[in-house]
Amino acid sequence: MTQFLQIGLIITSVALIVSVILQSKGAGLGGLTGADTGSVFTARRGIERTLFWVTIALSVLFFALAIALIFYV
Repeated sequence: MTQFLQIGLIITSVALIVSVILQSKGAGLGGLTGADTGSVFTARRGIERTLFWVTIALSVLFFALAIALIFYV
C-alpha cells in the first residue's frame, strides 16, 4: 500500500507541476518569474477555466495522498 501511495504522489506532483506551468505560459515569461503583468483579475474562459479547476483538484489530491501516506506509515 505504501508503494501505491508513493507512486500516486509522484504522478500527482508531476501533473501538478505541468498544470501550473501551462497556466503561467499564457502570462508570458514574466509570469514565471513573478513579475507584474498589469492586470490582477482576469476572466477565465474555456480551457483556462478547466485548467484552473484541474490544478485545484490535483492540489487537493496531492495533499490527500501526502496525509494518507503519513498516517499509513
